[in-house]
Formats: sequence, structure tokens, C-alpha cells
Amino acid sequence: MIKTAARLAAIALALSWFTQPSAADPAKLKFAYFSSDRTTSYLATIKPFVDAINSDAAGLVQIEIAFSGALGKNPTEQLKLVLDGTADLAFIVPGYTPDRFVDDQVVELPGLFGGVREATTAYSRLVAANALRGYDDLVVIGAYATEPESIHSRVPIASLDDLKGKRIRSNNPVQAKALEGLGAIPVQIPVNKISEAISTGEIDGAALAPSFLIEFGIARVAPHHYLLGVSSAPLAIVMNRKRFEGLSAEAQDVIRRYSGEWLTQHFIDFYEGQNREVIATLSSDPKRKVILPSQTDRERADAVFTRVIEEWSTADQRNGELLAAVEAELGKLRSGQ
Repeated sequence: MIKTAARLAAIALALSWFTQPSAADPAKLKFAYFSSDRTTSYLATIKPFVDAINSDAAGLVQIEIAFSGALGKNPTEQLKLVLDGTADLAFIVPGYTPDRFVDDQVVELPGLFGGVREATTAYSRLVAANALRGYDDLVVIGAYATEPESIHSRVPIASLDDLKGKRIRSNNPVQAKALEGLGAIPVQIPVNKISEAISTGEIDGAALAPSFLIEFGIARVAPHHYLLGVSSAPLAIVMNRKRFEGLSAEAQDVIRRYSGEWLTQHFIDFYEGQNREVIATLSSDPKRKVILPSQTDRERADAVFTRVIEEWSTADQRNGELLAAVEAELGKLRSGQ
């Protein structure tokens, strides 16, 4: 009887070597993403980061992506998923939580950036310098900003005068103020709700970067494109800081290697090409109207943008300092640094 029990104990011990996780098993990280693996945001940022980590950190870290809102469908609540531990990482839109990321408004100012490269580089450098509030509980894997968003609508808009009284989707409160100054009625709506809102007549159009038009079905309901760049929208991949600090030093080093500038460059290159491709597709479609603003309209819009920037920067000393920091970064970029 004793020998039998001993044999059973030995078998159980042997089996435990196969059933219990070893110290060498990789840490499993959950990545929340509210959309699909066909979107620009996924292809430009999430995929290269996750592929690099899962390849280079095999045995240390394994990232699993929960697509299409499997951990939470609402784009405005992706940050919450990371903070409460439902997910370890997520792709977020800081403009959806302006009270937390109040300093990110400097990236949302209208007329400030000449394109996605300037906006993204300036934003990512501010984040790297810990110049923006709201990120204490987070590790920022990548910080990006869209092309200054243009107006895409179901009704003809060929000039600033046509914008008056139109209900236009806004990404954030700063952009809303700029749209209001142009005569529009801003309505803040998450990107995945725009198509339905235009279809039902809730809004007439949306301020949006070209790359999002097709992947979220907005191009189907918005055949008019007024290419007045209003303002950029910050985007980011963030990780729960406690979860990051709980990883091994080796795992942390690999994550850092493929964060920051490495990932930012992927984003810029992909988005610039995607934006050009989408604009070319829209322009070649005879069923669409793609309008470039007149010089007069640009000057009128610039006057509105300048007023919004001045009001924001003088409302608080910190705002003025942040604007100066962005302008310094833009000076470096435009001089080739």
C-alpha cells in the first residue's frame, strides 16, 4: 500500500512538471483594440509593435490582441481598460478624455502643423520629455497625431460660407472651438459612430483625416470633401505602468526598443502614404467633389485659428509654455533637426 502511494506521488510530481507553468514561460499581455486588423491604425502602429515584440522577446513576453472591442467596444473607454487591468495595453484617443490629458490640447490647436510628420514628431517628443500631464500611471509605447483633419460631408461644402450652420463631427473640444469659429456647429462623436450619424442626419459631415474615411465606412456616406486642414488629433498606444514594471528587466528593455522613435517612424511613413493614396482615390472618382480652399478662405480660416491659439495660450501660463515648446520643436523640424 505504501509502495503504491509512493509510486502515485512520484507520477503526480512528474506530471506537475508538464502542467505547471515554468519560470521561463513568457508573460502574457492583453492588448485591447476597438477595431479590426484591416484598419490603418493597426497596420501602421499596432501590428509592427506586436510583431516585433513577439519575435524578439519570444520566451519573455507574448502579446495577444483582442480585436473588434473584445475587451470593450467603446473607443472612449479604452484608457479605462488599461487603468483597471482589464487590458495591459490599448490604442487610445486622448481627445476622448480631455480632462485627464489636458496638456494634449496643444497638439489639437488648429493651423499649427503642416502635416502628420510635424504633428507626430512634436507630440512624441513632448511625451518623451514628460512634458504632458495625465500619463503618470502609463507607459507610452507610441504617441502619434493625425494629418490636420479636413471636412467630409454628405452635403456640398465648397467654401467657408457653406460651413455655416452645418453640424460637423469634432474629435475634441479644441477642434470644436475652431469649427465653431468657422461657423459650423461642432458635435463630438467617436470615429466608429460617424458613418451612422451622417446616414441618419444627426450630423452633416465630419472633421477627419483621409486615412479613416474608407476603413470606418465614412466615404460611403460623405461624397463631398473640403480639404481645409483644421487640426490634428493625438493618438497613442499605452501600457499599464504597474504591469510594465512587473515584467523582467529583459522584457522591459525589448518593449522600450520597439517603442518611441522606432514606432513613430513606422506610423509617419505608413500614414503619409495612406493619406496620399486616399486623396488620389477620392479625386479620381467622378461621383465625388474634392475641393481645395481658395486663398481667401485659407486666410479667413488662418485668422480664426490664430485667435483660437491665442485664447488658449494666454488662458494659462502652462499653456503658453507648452505652445512655446511645440514651436521650438517645429523650428528644429523645419530646419532639418
